[in-house]
Amino acid sequence: MLQRIAAVLVARNREFYRDTAGLIWNIMMPVMMIVAFAFIFGGGPDDLFKVGVLGDPDTAADATGFLATPHVNFVPVAEQDDAVTKIARHQLDLLVDTRGPGGAVTGYWVNPQSPNGQIVERLLLGAHARGAEAAPERRLAAGEALSYADWVLPGVLAMNVMFSSLWGVGWVVVRYRKNGVLRRLKATPLRPLEFLTAQVLSRLLVAMTSSVVVYLGALAILDFPMRGSYAALALVYIAGALCMISLGLLVASRLRTEELADGLLNLLAWPMVLLSGVWFSMEGTSAAAQWLSQLMPLTHVVDAARGIMIDGMGLVQILPQIVLLLALAAVLLATAARLFRWE
Repeated sequence: MLQRIAAVLVARNREFYRDTAGLIWNIMMPVMMIVAFAFIFGGGPDDLFKVGVLGDPDTAADATGFLATPHVNFVPVAEQDDAVTKIARHQLDLLVDTRGPGGAVTGYWVNPQSPNGQIVERLLLGAHARGAEAAPERRLAAGEALSYADWVLPGVLAMNVMFSSLWGVGWVVVRYRKNGVLRRLKATPLRPLEFLTAQVLSRLLVAMTSSVVVYLGALAILDFPMRGSYAALALVYIAGALCMISLGLLVASRLRTEELADGLLNLLAWPMVLLSGVWFSMEGTSAAAQWLSQLMPLTHVVDAARGIMIDGMGLVQILPQIVLLLALAAVLLATAARLFRWE
């Protein structure tokens, strides 16, 4: 028995090592990921909290020393309403008003459901107590308080669409090519664009069905807000799925091994998971991270879905994101059809 196991083990290892592209990719991908994230996040220790400042934090009269608190990123903001909305969305932990006489902190806004907000509030009040200053006025974020689960759910749904779309076609098409299925289809009148279109429609149906199941499951467990139109939300996720499916088909257009396809799909997917605002706000991150975030399709899906579910945006307001995603899907699908090889 051990000899048979050893024989299969040796054969599988030889198969892997003879796949030069897959071998090189498995070695290079972790190195590339480390270098990329070191460049994006390598600017020193990250700040633990983000505090918005109405006014200029550099010129504010800070007798308490709060605005010099280490490991807190103080972000100047110009519009009070927008900043308060960010407090409700957990994009800012606290908002302080330094527009009083002499630039003193006269008040602050906090989300009572934000753990980070509660900690920074204690830092602010402690600084005023030590400086024998009057405590600033406490104000709650306008409107219904938003929990982290409420804020993160639209991004989780978008991430589910992304993974289902990328691997549902990218990995499968490569397996078809490796197993000879595509070679047999080549003998039929089927054209590459027709084959790819069928793959898109099939995976779109699966991705949307699974998303509905996830949404209904979350609805049964969580009491999250849905202030916009279900039709608009469906259009956003459909446009996002079409874009991601087309991207997966582009990756699979010529590859011959599942290992290489899996590596490329991971290289595309995980930066989007980390830099598209799914789990945390990109507010206050480095300029490079924010620039890369805007290049990623998932960012636009997440932003539009949050706008609908949390802010009650209508179709007209999120139309630019939908048009962008559909245009990108068309370009990617056309490129995939152009590059596609049956074998």
